Amino acid sequence: MHDDRTLVEARLKRVLDERIRPAVYPESVPLDVAVWHAPDEPVPVAEGLAATPEPIEVGSRWGAPWGTSWFRVTGTVPEAWAGRTVEALLDLGFDENMPGFQCEGLVYRPDGTPVKGLNPRNQWVRVAAPAEGGEEVRLHIEAASNPVILDYHPFLPTQLGDKETAGGEPQYTLARMDLAVLDEEVWQLVVDLEVLGELMAELPVDSARRWDLLRAVERALDAVDLQDVNGTAAAARARLTDVLAAPAVPSAHRVSAVGHAHIDSAWLWPLRETVRKVARTTSNMTALVEDEPDFVFAMSQAQQWAWVKEHRPEVWARVKKAVADGRFVPAGGMWVESDTNMPGSEAMARQFVHGKRFFLDEFGIENDEAWLPDTFGFAAGLPQIIKAAGSKWLLTQKISWSQTNKFPHHTFWWEGIDGTRIFTHFPPVDTYNCSMKGSEIAHAARNFKDKGRARHSLAPTGWGDGGGGTTREMIAKAARLRDLEGSATVVWETPDAFFRKAEAEYPDAPVWVGELYLELHRATLTSQAQTKQGNRRSEHLLREAELWAATAAVRTGFPYPYEELDRIWKTVLLHQFHDILPGSSIAWVHREARATYARIAGELEAIIDGAQRALAGEGTADLVFNAAPHDRAGVPAGGARTPATEGRTAVTPRPDGGFLLDNGLLRVEIDARGLVVSAYDVEADRETVAPGGAAGLLQLHPDFPNMWDAWDVDAFYRHTVTDLTDVDEITAVDGGVRIVRSFGDSRVTQRLTLAPGERRVLFDTEVDWHETEKFLKLAFPLDVHAERYASETQFGHFHRPTHTNTSWEAAKFEACNHRFVHVEEPGWGVAVVNDSTYGHDVTRTVRTDGDLGTTTTVRVSLLRAPRFPDPETDQGVHRFRHALVPGAGIGEAVREGWRINLPERRLAGAGEVAPLVTVDRDAVVLTAVKLADDGSGDVVVRLHEAHGGRVRATLTAGFEVAGVTATDLLERPLPESPSYEDRRVALRLRPFELVTLRLRRA
Repeated sequence: MHDDRTLVEARLKRVLDERIRPAVYPESVPLDVAVWHAPDEPVPVAEGLAATPEPIEVGSRWGAPWGTSWFRVTGTVPEAWAGRTVEALLDLGFDENMPGFQCEGLVYRPDGTPVKGLNPRNQWVRVAAPAEGGEEVRLHIEAASNPVILDYHPFLPTQLGDKETAGGEPQYTLARMDLAVLDEEVWQLVVDLEVLGELMAELPVDSARRWDLLRAVERALDAVDLQDVNGTAAAARARLTDVLAAPAVPSAHRVSAVGHAHIDSAWLWPLRETVRKVARTTSNMTALVEDEPDFVFAMSQAQQWAWVKEHRPEVWARVKKAVADGRFVPAGGMWVESDTNMPGSEAMARQFVHGKRFFLDEFGIENDEAWLPDTFGFAAGLPQIIKAAGSKWLLTQKISWSQTNKFPHHTFWWEGIDGTRIFTHFPPVDTYNCSMKGSEIAHAARNFKDKGRARHSLAPTGWGDGGGGTTREMIAKAARLRDLEGSATVVWETPDAFFRKAEAEYPDAPVWVGELYLELHRATLTSQAQTKQGNRRSEHLLREAELWAATAAVRTGFPYPYEELDRIWKTVLLHQFHDILPGSSIAWVHREARATYARIAGELEAIIDGAQRALAGEGTADLVFNAAPHDRAGVPAGGARTPATEGRTAVTPRPDGGFLLDNGLLRVEIDARGLVVSAYDVEADRETVAPGGAAGLLQLHPDFPNMWDAWDVDAFYRHTVTDLTDVDEITAVDGGVRIVRSFGDSRVTQRLTLAPGERRVLFDTEVDWHETEKFLKLAFPLDVHAERYASETQFGHFHRPTHTNTSWEAAKFEACNHRFVHVEEPGWGVAVVNDSTYGHDVTRTVRTDGDLGTTTTVRVSLLRAPRFPDPETDQGVHRFRHALVPGAGIGEAVREGWRINLPERRLAGAGEVAPLVTVDRDAVVLTAVKLADDGSGDVVVRLHEAHGGRVRATLTAGFEVAGVTATDLLERPLPESPSYEDRRVALRLRPFELVTLRLRRA
């Protein structure tokens, strides 16, 4: 019997490959082809259609990297084909890999109407069904010769990732360009045999159903005349009718298929190419919706919808109709499928504000789900942001990529740092590119962790990453799997319909508390440092621009720049996409990102300067503007004042080399190597640096992960380390010390300063970086016994262990923080704060050299040097700022984290500027002060409890208040609002609670 099974499976494969599939198109005639190559960037459709093409033959090379070629194909349907289905087969030179990673095309009619996209799995264009014979065919193809960047093994450095370095060598060979007859009976036979063959392979060897399928397939193959497949296909299909009609068992797993095309907003292609990818995919999907009555397609990322609206109005009209019919579904409610680890609090909130508002404004549709299938892990602050945006569900698939630990649930409640719970689903199909293969559906059923309690899972179905979407073959397979014995059942449903069923059947699902950490792609917290710095700087400039513009608008009538801020926010949110901010895109993407961040920084600086000048008025008083949410040096949060007179810091040489810095609060010893060997907290009578340790130590590791160069750092990188202790020069400067080091082909200049009256040591580090496949860390060994540490996340902080008791803890050897990492013993702690870095590691070692105790070492990740997909990653000059804050409690960590990211601004003016709003407790942090988005002039304040405890506080407005309303993130009223009297609002907050208030001006 085993031999019979093997023989039938081998026979099925060969007959399908060599006889039946080739018979799908039994007759064909060549089309005439001509081409016009656009000279540079893509041109408008009208220009491409109007261009004069030159003849080109099948077999000719075409397409410089990142070029655009307009093909014109013409021909006539033979009279003999009357009554038959005719399609154009248009192969631009595709290989067999997934769509989206090579050349692509969008087909137009002569009048400019888009027809559908072309990719390796979608090469056909329907011409007539049935044909009358004699029809004239004229189609135009906007073909993108995007180079193949990713070939998986090996990851080879390539210059193809940037138009400026890619060269002009043609990339592709024009392949088939024909008119052909489609034999729909043979096409259906192919699908029948594929479904049954794939299902058969997944069933137990000794199951009766498997043998029923095997014998039916064998009988069907017997019925096929290999010299007349087209004439015998119907007879072959008849022998499969019974096995295809056998219904699934009542207990079968139930799969909700959602049409899907994950489109990375940038990755191995630039942003401008994603605009066209979206047009190709949406053209295909709207056409498929029209042809297939059961099919439902969901598309996330409001930015991509906005691109269609702006750049392809003809496609947009089709999209709007499909949405109105309930078949083309806006999903996710975010501006892009962003990274969720690194975006700051307010940016993460605005992802939902701008995404949900777009779908509401355009379609009147509100998403209840967050849709993030490919994001690289999920910060513990995200659940309450989802809820505050008015949503309640989350879908992701990426956690299945974790290398060490298998996540224990597929459907569960995810609890965030404030206690908010979000109903969450991980599709057990373990892909967001499901193609309806029997192996995928069987894996979903077998893999589902919640059997016996739940039976529904979701399968995002369609080619993705580079787009493409669902195909007619996938829909045909799903139709056969709707109710088929031996298989899970499959039905097309919207995300909303799936989640309602899943939550109803499993309301008591298990709870997972804390971050959803991806045990993979950890290096995305560090790769492409300047992209990350651009994001961090933009977030804080936006805070300043909104704060000062709102203050000036209320106080002076300054024109609040609604449209500019809206546009800039959307630009920043776009660049938080999960392959841009993480640093995993090609060189072109990051080159453009650097330029974009520089441009918007200039725009925001202009807004800030204009608003501050309006507030300062005419005068010569030296004013310091403080945009941080805490008072500092006598300057109120959100206000301006003449600064107090500062003291001084003594800088004296040490006898054995180096210098001593002393400001009366801290005594900092820097040895002859330029390393901090002591940071003594005078008031606490406590040393910060671990015995024998040195803070500010730069450490260099080799960095060659097993795969995914820009994405991954593997744990074995720690096996080899070089401490950078050689010093070229060390000199005293005002308030500190300047150190210069050289290593490899690189050079580091550090400036360590201790300002008067401050309990923090600043580390300003400039690296002229020219290493490859290296990892640079900045280490702070601390004399602190801590079994856990805190790192800032959105609207609060999150604790991780310093030990590795379990594999789950050991896997978190590189993690994310925002502005601070904090370690403490009861009553005394230390913070390490930063202005632009995210990756870090914290380790705990017991000293064995006679000095008993535990060292907790915090290491900041500065730079990497992967060579794929950008071979020049991070080469050049970088500047970082960190601070070591001895004696810091969590409150000081929060305050110093804000302070280092929002430096004071000085301006001459008439006198003090009072804050627009104040709050009387440091634990309550204002993350945004702005005018309401509706243009009413009301003031909107977003705040949260930042220390991790309960707090009562009073918020005071610096203007007359006519009403106070608690709102969601979209500034819509909530059922309950806090009490207020005159200008004072009483607040009572839970740990990390997020609150948005709308203050109506009198």
